[in-house]
Amino acid sequence: MKTKLRFPAFSVCWLLLLACGIGLNAQDWARTPLEASPRHREYVGLKHGSRTVQVFVVYPAIKDKAPAVILIHEIFGLSDWAKEMADELAAQGFIVIAPDFLSGFGPNGGGSSEFATQDATVKAISGLDADAVNADLDAAADYARHLPAANGEVATVGFCWGGGMAFSFAAHRRDLAASFVFYGPGPADVSTINAPVYGFYARNDARIGATVPATIAAMKAAGKAYDPVSYDGAGHGFMRAGEDPGNGEAGNKTAREQAFARLVKLLKGMKSGRALNSGATPTDRVDRDAALQPSCHGAS
Repeated sequence: MKTKLRFPAFSVCWLLLLACGIGLNAQDWARTPLEASPRHREYVGLKHGSRTVQVFVVYPAIKDKAPAVILIHEIFGLSDWAKEMADELAAQGFIVIAPDFLSGFGPNGGGSSEFATQDATVKAISGLDADAVNADLDAAADYARHLPAANGEVATVGFCWGGGMAFSFAAHRRDLAASFVFYGPGPADVSTINAPVYGFYARNDARIGATVPATIAAMKAAGKAYDPVSYDGAGHGFMRAGEDPGNGEAGNKTAREQAFARLVKLLKGMKSGRALNSGATPTDRVDRDAALQPSCHGAS
């Protein structure tokens, strides 16, 4: 099954870049904890058709088989922060697989790390073909399902550009356990979505926030499971900005902590076979039945 997507033009993606805040070349702070991590990390080339996509894989230090999480990076490519986030999730007991969607498209046939500037990376991501991205994700999901250390459960988590791709991939792939969408828009057609979708949105993100009511209505009309939460005081890209030492917005840090706790709780529910429940109170969630407007996470 193929889900047709229309990626935004480069000019629109440039606005997305600005909304995401600082990017690829300003993430040295993320490299330090990654290099100090005791967890096993490796790069694996996954071949499908004539293409090979490189994936960054991090294993948890546990004895039991674990669920696999496919991490879909921001518009900045497979950056230091994306790899550091993969390591953080692995520390919670999950095998994390992060594809580099720019594999083979960089200078000298390289990937994200070969692009000289952030602008070049963003332009390359903006030019990716939607079906090709889904094919890379299919390869990652197939790999995840058959890893000897994995238990067969596969979920996706995506951020920014990757959040939109995680939502769209849920409409493309029917055997996902769950999809976790961080500040990404929903696809035009949600009728083929099978997995529950959990949304993480920033209150101070008018561009993406404006898309949420329509997504709520579409998911409700199609009878799909969708649980969106909006975080007060946070801006687009808060998962990265919230741990950036240069971040000056306290709301990003708070939202990052709350959202990470919610994500881990949901993933652990999947791991134990319990029904996924975010634990958020009704005032945390977007009101699906009334005004269909985002409410504030932790609001009184």
